[in-house]
Amino acid sequence: MLNLVKARLAHGYQAIPNPLKASINPAFPGVPQLSESLDMDMLNSVCPTKAFCNKGLDLGLCIFCGACERNFPQQIRFQPDFRLAADTREKLFIQPGQKDYVEKAISSKLAGRFCRSFALRNVCAGGCNACEQELGACSNVNFDMGRYGIEVVASPRHADALILTGPITTNMAYALNETWKAIPEAKLLILNGACAISGGLFAGSETIDRSFLDEHKPVLFIPGCPAHPLSIIHGLASLMGQK
Repeated sequence: MLNLVKARLAHGYQAIPNPLKASINPAFPGVPQLSESLDMDMLNSVCPTKAFCNKGLDLGLCIFCGACERNFPQQIRFQPDFRLAADTREKLFIQPGQKDYVEKAISSKLAGRFCRSFALRNVCAGGCNACEQELGACSNVNFDMGRYGIEVVASPRHADALILTGPITTNMAYALNETWKAIPEAKLLILNGACAISGGLFAGSETIDRSFLDEHKPVLFIPGCPAHPLSIIHGLASLMGQK
């Protein structure tokens, strides 16, 4: 018993007092800042997903591997800012020289509907399980998203929203659609991680079927590979109108 007490004292206070205002390790590749004179072809030469285009950097396709920053630090720098979520796909494109991404990323609020309780049903549609693990970590003692009334539930019948992870393989397309049908109206769709948002490294593969997203419009996009628990909690809480 004495050893357990010593261990507990050594661990200290583990919980993050406020995940919405938490600081993160400076090495974390968060919101990027792009040079005014961006060379897309040069950056795409080292980018595994070719996330740079004429609109800038597509955070929905970026896997935050850091290859672009390591090779061309004068072109791009990732800031330790976990506030990556956006409420539209278009907002995930960061323009050269843009510095107001966080302020404009989430403007729609659902405070009137889910101000105190927000139940999510996760569907892993062919993911590597990294995004699922980080989503699970959101409920542990460190992050404790339950303090905001957010929880992941076992049954779609109890859910307010479906949070999708993975690129949607052909084998999971039917299960995803059936889970969506089982969630009561009015239901919401949230995309978590690069694979869910764009297909990630698997974009364009013949083994994925993303027709589900042609029929259903997401209300929140959370970039990352995988998305950090702080990014997930910030995106969900911001959508609920939390500050």
